[in-house]
Amino acid sequence: MALLVLVRHGESTANLANVFTGWLDVPLSSTGEAEAYAVADKLKDFHFDVAYTSTLIRAKRTLDIIVERAGWADLPVHHVDALKERMYGNLQGLNKAEVAIKYGQAQVDEWRRSYDVAPPNGESLKQTRARAVEFFEAEIAPQLRADKNVLIVSHGNTLRGLRMYLEHLSETQVVGLEIVTGGVHVYRFDAHLAIVEMYDL
Repeated sequence: MALLVLVRHGESTANLANVFTGWLDVPLSSTGEAEAYAVADKLKDFHFDVAYTSTLIRAKRTLDIIVERAGWADLPVHHVDALKERMYGNLQGLNKAEVAIKYGQAQVDEWRRSYDVAPPNGESLKQTRARAVEFFEAEIAPQLRADKNVLIVSHGNTLRGLRMYLEHLSETQVVGLEIVTGGVHVYRFDAHLAIVEMYDL
């Protein structure tokens, strides 16, 4: 059975500062580094044939820590724009609490959690999901069908979109899906890419 593991990067300095991050290229915080090491310890007994990550440094660094800690020096690693976080447009770099004061919490919640409403000049979850799923179908699905084990390190909204697709979640269900920093979600698939096992580590 093919294995797919989805990992959200460790806490970033922008997460720590409660800032809308999106495509801002910010490093891991010290907590985020520790979370990445913890993920590596959880995955050390797994075998992967290939790994993919976002081109943003917080995801790349998380994967680097995992690979180094687990001793997977020969693991092929690919950096992919399609796995970048949702683009938050005009909100990027702004403090979430201050934005809530300016626009109201209900509007901020709609921008952050809804499926098809985008922040000003940014991406909706629907748009983020579309690019992530297109990449998955083109690059990841063929490897899983060939019984390869795949590791993906990405971002909260990108992974929400992928999980919505893989688990057939509704627009209502995905609103409540939270993925913590350093979160690990495991799938095992049969030859037809039907999920036979799914769990968090």
